[in-house]
Amino acid sequence: MTQFPILYWPRKTTRDPVYQLARRVINNATGQMPTVINGDLDLGEILNTNPDAAVYYPVFCESTGWWGELLGSDAVVTDKMIISPECQLMVIQREQNANTSGKNQLLAAEIYPTSGFFKKMNSGIATVADMLATDAGTILALFSGRNQSQFINVLESTGNSYLGCIGRY
Repeated sequence: MTQFPILYWPRKTTRDPVYQLARRVINNATGQMPTVINGDLDLGEILNTNPDAAVYYPVFCESTGWWGELLGSDAVVTDKMIISPECQLMVIQREQNANTSGKNQLLAAEIYPTSGFFKKMNSGIATVADMLATDAGTILALFSGRNQSQFINVLESTGNSYLGCIGRY
């Protein structure tokens, strides 16, 4: 199935070499220059309007919480493309159109930041990709791991909550 590439770019595009590189990488991967969205992004609306679309979402070094709107939605991450040391593109598609055969899973959890949790959760199970503190004293965290059941076992055994898988690559 041919996918319609859409690049979400929240920064100014004028004279931005990373933006130009992202467009070239997408063109090389898909054979099509992407449509660019600069304003507010509503993934649900975009994927409903363009069911065959693949949204290329940039995650910059300082990006936090970019994955939050994927929780509970019909969209999942299906690939990751490294553009530069400061930027990677996450490829997001409708779940029913996604090829989810990748080994690396993006797993979300709400955790209590205790030493017991961090002692049990080792890099062989999952590594932290992003964390956001909440007003309740918990942390919403995105992990990258290969074994979802091991990840859930560690979470539950330490009193933390699994929120879901937002994709794999």
